[in-house]
Amino acid sequence: MFLTNQDVVTLTEWRRELHRNPEISGEEAETARAVRAFLASAGADRIVTGLGGHGIAGIFEGGEPGPTVMVRAELDALPIEEISEAPHRSRVLGKAHLCGHDGHMAILAALALGLSRRRPQRGRAVLLFQPAEETGAGAAAVVADPKFREIAPDVVFALHNLPGMRFGKAALIEGPVSCASRGMRIVLTGKTAHASMPETGLSPVDAVARLMPALTALGSGGPMDESFAMVTVTHARIGEPAFGIAPAHGEVWATLRTLTDAGMDALVAKAERLAEDAARAGGLSVAVSYSDIFRHCENAPEAVAHLRRALDAEGVPHDRGNLPMRPSEDFGHLGANAPAAMFFLGSGENHAALHNPDYDFPDDLIPIGARVFMRALRDLLG
Repeated sequence: MFLTNQDVVTLTEWRRELHRNPEISGEEAETARAVRAFLASAGADRIVTGLGGHGIAGIFEGGEPGPTVMVRAELDALPIEEISEAPHRSRVLGKAHLCGHDGHMAILAALALGLSRRRPQRGRAVLLFQPAEETGAGAAAVVADPKFREIAPDVVFALHNLPGMRFGKAALIEGPVSCASRGMRIVLTGKTAHASMPETGLSPVDAVARLMPALTALGSGGPMDESFAMVTVTHARIGEPAFGIAPAHGEVWATLRTLTDAGMDALVAKAERLAEDAARAGGLSVAVSYSDIFRHCENAPEAVAHLRRALDAEGVPHDRGNLPMRPSEDFGHLGANAPAAMFFLGSGENHAALHNPDYDFPDDLIPIGARVFMRALRDLLG
């Protein structure tokens, strides 16, 4: 074990300090400063800042030529109020680390300690702390940043803690591991009228009423195979809160979800066709926009093989678990140009679910996750 007991104490307190001071997607400036300070104290050979926003990378150089191996964690918290009596609960109203990104950062901080004491023999290890994962914008922005070319990996790894799975057990498979998803906003525009004479206007009421069940019918889930599709209507609005006006404005928001990017292309085409047909039937104009766009995550066989060897060597039990899974992860962008693999580490069968207001990352996962990644780094870089 490359961590001492005092290291674990230090990492736990550092994680809890991050937990006390959460920052949501795009606002992670202070979190990035805390990460930079830790990397500097650990003696990183180089620190790259401002990656795709507030992203930051610590680089540990080997003495000989070799591959670049990247391990990624996320910086951002969630815009959710925490319900907790823990001394380290969030100090920021309406924001909290309820997905475990603070714990993921602590795992990479553990790697920084280990690499500072024993540099790689060859190549380089890059510890990437990525912004804005929760919105799906962060990984794409990091990859698009010109500075990313300086640290472009030959292989990239990540993990996510997973409540509902036995503590310390891992789940890992080849191929798709998490879904593509995107938020679809349909805006319908007609013409207002007096509520006593609605026939003189163009109301989106019928179009909205038709669209909600029609969108849902495009995909209701099912087996996690290539045909998987799910549409969840998340919000709808018609007109203004007034009794004297027949509305002109309507909106339907829905989350589209498929196992693969190709499946998403097909689902988007069907959903847009429904929106256009509903607008045409009501004589309305329609505008469609998208946000929170996530590619599907694909685990490359060669990257999975490295993680399997590391899990076995560290005595961490693993199987396929419930993979692939419905939730989305923007790690797929980092795997677009290099073999990539993400594994999932059980937080406990009865642990509060991700994004629940009473969730907190289990600190005892820090050394387990760090051991697996360090083993993979040593296997590849010496």
